[in-house]
Amino acid sequence: MAKLAFYGTGRRKKSIARVRLVPGEGNVKVNNRDIEEYFNYETLRREVKLPLILTETLSKYDVLATVNGGGFTGQAGALRHGIARALTKADEELRAPLKKAGFLTRDARAKERKKYGLKAARRAPQFSKR
Repeated sequence: MAKLAFYGTGRRKKSIARVRLVPGEGNVKVNNRDIEEYFNYETLRREVKLPLILTETLSKYDVLATVNGGGFTGQAGALRHGIARALTKADEELRAPLKKAGFLTRDARAKERKKYGLKAARRAPQFSKR
């Protein structure tokens, strides 16, 4: 018999995370690597686990995720978003606390495009009177 699994897709900046929640002991695997091995910073590891900690389901599910695109901070945000979405599919009762914490809202902030005549998005060339 197939294992029961819940899926969620999370996005942040250029990162996309495909998350699968399966019943387990709380192991988190990212791109077939342990989370401690994948994310060097404790703050990012904590950010990824925040939806599970908030809903007190950390020891209830194993997280299997594939992430690509962007940097490690964006990937951590995408993972958090995907885990929160998968948790709502697992149990609809968890939607309210996750929504209140802001984990179900996609962070729409992204890199601003460079404009012509400027050196960067807003950085203008240095001004000289002469």
